[in-house]
Amino acid sequence: MISTMVALKIMGLVASSTGILVTYRSMPSPAIRSKMMKIFKLGDLAVKHKTKNREIINYPSIVDVRVKEDVKQIIFNLPDGLNPEKVVKHIWLFKQKFGEHIELHSKSTKIFILSIYQESIKPFNYEYKDIEKKIKKAVLPIVVGQSRSGLEVYDMLEYPHLLIAGETGSGKSTQVRSVLSTLIQYCDTDKLKLYLADLKRSEFHLFRGIVNEVVYDSNALYKVLVKLKKEMKKRGDLLNQNEVAHVSDLINPPPYIILCIDEVALLKKENEIMEIIEEISAIGRALGVFLILSMQRPDSDVLDGKLKNNLTVRMAFRHSDEINSRITIGTGEAAYIKQSEKGLMYLKKDGLQKVQAPYLDLKDAKKLLQPFQNLKEVEVTVTNDIEQHQVFGVLEP
Repeated sequence: MISTMVALKIMGLVASSTGILVTYRSMPSPAIRSKMMKIFKLGDLAVKHKTKNREIINYPSIVDVRVKEDVKQIIFNLPDGLNPEKVVKHIWLFKQKFGEHIELHSKSTKIFILSIYQESIKPFNYEYKDIEKKIKKAVLPIVVGQSRSGLEVYDMLEYPHLLIAGETGSGKSTQVRSVLSTLIQYCDTDKLKLYLADLKRSEFHLFRGIVNEVVYDSNALYKVLVKLKKEMKKRGDLLNQNEVAHVSDLINPPPYIILCIDEVALLKKENEIMEIIEEISAIGRALGVFLILSMQRPDSDVLDGKLKNNLTVRMAFRHSDEINSRITIGTGEAAYIKQSEKGLMYLKKDGLQKVQAPYLDLKDAKKLLQPFQNLKEVEVTVTNDIEQHQVFGVLEP
């Protein structure tokens, strides 16, 4: 009997007196295994099935523990049938056992890496020269910030449409400023057209005379959106005529268009406006039209399922509670960012990642953008006729 039990333990199979069979697929250090198993059990992170005599519970298996100078990593494998989203939603349990400074990444639908750090990511100032090195191959570069792996950037052409949400003082506004400032410095004016809506009349004044248009109320925004809708119709017709899937596949591609709306939640009763915004989120990528939306407090009436799902990247700074955090990123993590952790966010792109956004002061941004004060604000205009091989972008008079 003793030899049988030893053999079962070596194989990772232990039968309890209650008739439940628990499987462990590997045998890491006892302390790590103990903490991880408590997490798996408390969170019910398991796959269960019954036989005639017992219930079999398959927990995730710990396949490796790596200890480095500044981080300890635990790699674990999910049993078949366990939804990886369930693991992500229980990140608070991992924090209870291993502390606040952790990150949980999925390498696939089965493999997770839990990284445990000694301290948080340090704040830093915006420096375009550092960002420029990372975005050389991007078409529409979006700067995110510093993660544990280094500076995080991505191409909006690959990940269309962005939501930035967070309470007052959390870092949301300076992040929008950093994102727009990077696009202005990187993209030629004949390659990108920027249209901004500043519904609070407090954020986008520094971009006047630089971007193509800044509007301040819903009526002016509606006019821009109607013209953008016409432009998308013409671009769609052009793709159909030329039998291509994306405007970048055209011989003479039109300029990309980004519409950035600050405090989009103020538009929730503006049905006609929200319909066009939702349309851009659904078909804009192929047509070269993209959204950047920001809000202080996520609103489920604004971020309904269709629009939210089309916002492929979301940056969640400190949120007031778990409900708001879940609206933005699907978990309650942003509610636990401390008030003192300004600029800290959770990035939802490929999984969930903790990132420190760069700090860009308003005065520094004005100085940075001064050389670009050569673009008069112009209205969106579209051409009436479409001809084969001719591309109509957002044209300036």
